Amino acid sequence: MKKVIFYTFSTLFFLVFLTKNVSAQDKHLTQFYAAPLTLNPALTGVFEGKYRVSAIYRDQWRRVLDHPIKTFAIGGDFRFKAPGSKKVKKDAIGLGLLLFNDKVSVVDFSTTQIAVSGAYHMAMDYDNRQFLSLGIQGGLGQRNINYASLNFHDEFDGINGYTLATLENLPENNFSYGDFNVGMNYTAKIGENGGIYAGMAMHHILEPHISFYGDTSNNFGQKLYKKLSAQLSATIPIRHGFSISPRFLIAAQGPHLEMNTGANLRFAMGEYGGNVLQFGSWVRPVRNEGGIGVDAVILLAGIEVGQVICGISYDLNIRALSTARSRQGAFEISLTYLGEYENEEILCPKF
Repeated sequence: MKKVIFYTFSTLFFLVFLTKNVSAQDKHLTQFYAAPLTLNPALTGVFEGKYRVSAIYRDQWRRVLDHPIKTFAIGGDFRFKAPGSKKVKKDAIGLGLLLFNDKVSVVDFSTTQIAVSGAYHMAMDYDNRQFLSLGIQGGLGQRNINYASLNFHDEFDGINGYTLATLENLPENNFSYGDFNVGMNYTAKIGENGGIYAGMAMHHILEPHISFYGDTSNNFGQKLYKKLSAQLSATIPIRHGFSISPRFLIAAQGPHLEMNTGANLRFAMGEYGGNVLQFGSWVRPVRNEGGIGVDAVILLAGIEVGQVICGISYDLNIRALSTARSRQGAFEISLTYLGEYENEEILCPKF
């Protein structure tokens, strides 16, 4: 009966995934696997341990803007043995909490979200080398803007600056909305140290309205349209202590399409390989109203020391290579802690 419910949920997910048009654009993080609860609800509880705490900070266009665009997310999730699970097959349940904040300081505009997620991880074989996961996530978002940071033409007094009162009809400067996301993920261990991870997710199923003026029309930008994403990654051992991890992420939202593709190199250090260094390079092609082009080249370095994982990345905007005055880029740093680490068959991609 459990499998029937599981596969029914899977079928419904695919039907919803394939039958709706989307538009508008959403936030993104370069180190997407370092913020799993923002990437796919099915990744809740996908790690080698009993609990995980992760945080990521993104600082964008600091060399262009006086006040850079800042993004911060922190999440915590737990993994429990599923009630009624057989002794041989290690089905599990994941529960998580996510807090996200994105702030554009130029106009003092911010988006804050808090969300809870749950996932069921079903072992596909008796060796527990394959897991199929389904996850759901629900949350509350809030958008806020400080009108004191904005100036309008009718505020200019002609002498001293923008000191007059404005006649602009401004709505309330903050509002809240509900949000709902679903996801699916498959992990499989190949050989002794290899693995493959594949997943897909749909965010903003409720298509919440995000205009400060409320639901006034169906024009573009009035609501947060659905985002469809798929991610694929693998760990391929080359020799003892050295492996390569190709990565691919694609996300579509209306006329916008974003891809991240590249690879990380993983070097195990020490006699037992308990500490690990990672280096990676990716490219990000995008499509918007202006067509398709490469948006950024990405460089990453990461280190794993025991139960602590730290990653640093930098996005170099392609326009910065061709225009001396344009130095757009984004810096990210991530930190993850795995509690009560267990070296089991559960696979967990990083960065």
